[in-house]
Amino acid sequence: MSLPGRRLGDDHRSDGNLKASDLGKRDLRARDVRGRDLRPCNLRDNRAVSSALPPSPSVDPTHPADDLGGRFRGPYSPLTPTFAAQRDTADVQTRTLALLEQLIARPSVTPDDAGCLTLIGERLEVLGFRLERMDSGPDDFRVHNLWAVKDGSDPSAPRLVFAGHTDVVPTGELARWTSDPFVPTVRGGQLYGRGAADMKTSLAAMVVAAEDFVAAHPHHAGSIAFLLTSDEEGPARDGTVVCVEQLRQRGERLDFCIVGEPTSVERLGDTVKNGRRGSLSGKLRVMGIQGHVAYPHLARNPVHQAAPALAALAAMTWDAGNDYFPPTTFQISNIQAGTGAGNVIPGEVVVDFNFRFSTESTPQGLRERVQALLEEHGLEYQLDWTLSGEPFLTPVGSLSAALSAAIAEETGVATELSTTGGTSDGRFIARICPQVVEFGPLNASIHKINEYVPLDQIAPLTRIYCRTLEHLLL
Repeated sequence: MSLPGRRLGDDHRSDGNLKASDLGKRDLRARDVRGRDLRPCNLRDNRAVSSALPPSPSVDPTHPADDLGGRFRGPYSPLTPTFAAQRDTADVQTRTLALLEQLIARPSVTPDDAGCLTLIGERLEVLGFRLERMDSGPDDFRVHNLWAVKDGSDPSAPRLVFAGHTDVVPTGELARWTSDPFVPTVRGGQLYGRGAADMKTSLAAMVVAAEDFVAAHPHHAGSIAFLLTSDEEGPARDGTVVCVEQLRQRGERLDFCIVGEPTSVERLGDTVKNGRRGSLSGKLRVMGIQGHVAYPHLARNPVHQAAPALAALAAMTWDAGNDYFPPTTFQISNIQAGTGAGNVIPGEVVVDFNFRFSTESTPQGLRERVQALLEEHGLEYQLDWTLSGEPFLTPVGSLSAALSAAIAEETGVATELSTTGGTSDGRFIARICPQVVEFGPLNASIHKINEYVPLDQIAPLTRIYCRTLEHLLL
């Protein structure tokens, strides 16, 4: 099915990536949620940057991501030229780096939090945030969750949520690390440690950005919130998804959300994720009859039977994608069969596969097409499905405009909006928040041995988050 809502323009990219410059061709300038000009006020060439900003959004009642009920629209008034984010760079760097090093030093492998949320909560509580722990899960896999809110002076003004995770993936073979993964180490202009890129740098930057914003604007109109979990890298059953359901049930309002996933590819700010594909996995068991390889007429080889069907699935075009998403993909990840002996025909073959699907396909439609093909090939089979997440999309609007402006102000980079990559907790938050984007540092080293973040990205990331708060909440 096609996603309803305002189209982004005649130009589109079939790979799911949209340059902000492509999106701004039909509009003279971007504005924030109160109608104020988002063009940078302190860059050498404002014209070059303003041309790279997305168009001003219009409320579209057919698409919830664009419909904020008109609550935040108001007369134009320029932003204050004195940004909190213009604080001394060395000071911002020192404070963000200090918090980042404390977070990396806590070995918070899923679902362990190792005290990260306590550390962050203490910093936020000093600023006036109300803290609420939403821990969940069984005793042997207890997940730690934090919801923190600081109200603004205007109840009708928007709320911006910083979301992320404190948990990290396992280190892998320790002998391959140049330094202890849980001892933050500076080397060659990089800070090394597990979680440096994914995503403790973003967490530290978000906290310091909130501190600077509140210090500079103690009577800010909009409210700020944090939604953090220790179960994003794992099964993600008792983390953000549980918090979102609790917030939904009690009617909490979320207007904007920035998830701190590491999205930058070559330069800080070159890529912002404004959506993600859905993920649907299948485990297929094809049954045969075990026997001796010398007597195939007395057996039934499930590998031979399944192979044509698997080839047909791999060759199938599932959809053509659209302006926002690349085409849906099908990938086989594992095939297991046999007893280990070379002279035995296996009795069954087990195949794991995954769809990363666009909004042109639905989970039900994909299931039906797969099952129809298996029936056509006359297989005796069992098929189990796991839906990890539906696709979500935030069309260009107030949040993407504000973040693009903040990136341009801080780095001069023209941001590209993209929906490629894996899943994130943004898929859960999008259920209750109309505008969700993901933005963070370079992702080249995530989940790898010797994970790192460039030192020269730490302060700019903090300032970008702070500038975004200023664009949206003043």
